[in-house]
Amino acid sequence: MRVIVRTFSELCITVGALIVLLVVYVLFWTGVRADRAMADQIDDLQDQWAQQEVRPTPAPSAPAPSPVAVKSGKPFAIMYIPRLGFTWNKPVLEGTSTGTLKKGLGHYKSTALPGGRGNFSVAGHRRTYGDPFKDFPRLRRGDAVVLTDGVTWFTYRIDKGPYKTVPSDIEVIDPVPRKSGYTRPGRYLTLTTCDPEWGHSHRLIVWAHLDSTRPVEAGKPEALRR
Repeated sequence: MRVIVRTFSELCITVGALIVLLVVYVLFWTGVRADRAMADQIDDLQDQWAQQEVRPTPAPSAPAPSPVAVKSGKPFAIMYIPRLGFTWNKPVLEGTSTGTLKKGLGHYKSTALPGGRGNFSVAGHRRTYGDPFKDFPRLRRGDAVVLTDGVTWFTYRIDKGPYKTVPSDIEVIDPVPRKSGYTRPGRYLTLTTCDPEWGHSHRLIVWAHLDSTRPVEAGKPEALRR
């Protein structure tokens, strides 16, 4: 009997240790790897932009489109959200596959690109893999969401959200999302993440409109100046 009790106790200790290791992996190690991956994506983008030929700056009334052909899983823009911290910046990659979202934010392929007419829509993890949208519920109307594609700064302003819905509600990324309050075509932005914080039964959504553009050579937009 003592042998059985001792064996059972040792088994419980082993299982407990494995659970602790799993929690450490999910909470810490995946975040470390994701932070490194996102930093690498941003470095690669900035190196690429530094080496590319200077393209003409668009007129203020006609925002330049981002590259029309972006390979799946590749970064093409950097996003900044001052409300989440002035050091918060994440790469935006093409596609929303599991592998892509481990390296940054993911662009829904069927939607517009930054500055383009339509609804530029982006997804990000709330928790794990760097927790990019951990503080998503803090976003408020009027908050700036800034992106750059290496040529132009695009400043969007949030109009509505965070709005809670279910994963099957794919209308949130329509060109004119029905529940966003927008009534006609424009240049919009949709951000999506999971809810609750450690679950995925629902989604949180914010919608924004393109407020202004600025050529990169003119310096950072007002929203990013401290």
